[in-house]
Amino acid sequence: MTVLRPALPADVAEMATIQVGARMGAPMPVSIHPGADIAAFLAARLDTDEAWVAEVDGEAVAYARFTSTWLDDLYVHPAWQGEGLGGMLLDLVKSLRPGGLGLYVFASNLPAQRFYARRGFVVTDRYDGSANEEREPDLRMEWVGPDRRG
Repeated sequence: MTVLRPALPADVAEMATIQVGARMGAPMPVSIHPGADIAAFLAARLDTDEAWVAEVDGEAVAYARFTSTWLDDLYVHPAWQGEGLGGMLLDLVKSLRPGGLGLYVFASNLPAQRFYARRGFVVTDRYDGSANEEREPDLRMEWVGPDRRG
């Protein structure tokens, strides 16, 4: 059974593991930060950002972290990709942010670009990577929520 619930401080180690695994399994740069640093970062961000996890049979297997206007993280453990968990989390985030959202996705991550495009996000800008830690080209995508539609 799948449950979506707010992330708790006790989830950050598993969230970091999900992020590292998802990045290793995707056509995108491997994280330049070790899992312990990612967990510490996520723990600090739980004070300011909203985060939700997808649990299957009591195990966290995906998560989303976002602000009032920005989707910072949406990661699904590789063993659970293709099961609809990313879509469930994104639908939840969109319902909580009807004013719209922006995000960055690496130019090399074509599956993620297709995932977001199928869900109403459009490319609004392209960058050469000089502004991100990985120094890899990326795209800005945006979803105009129902609160901003005319």
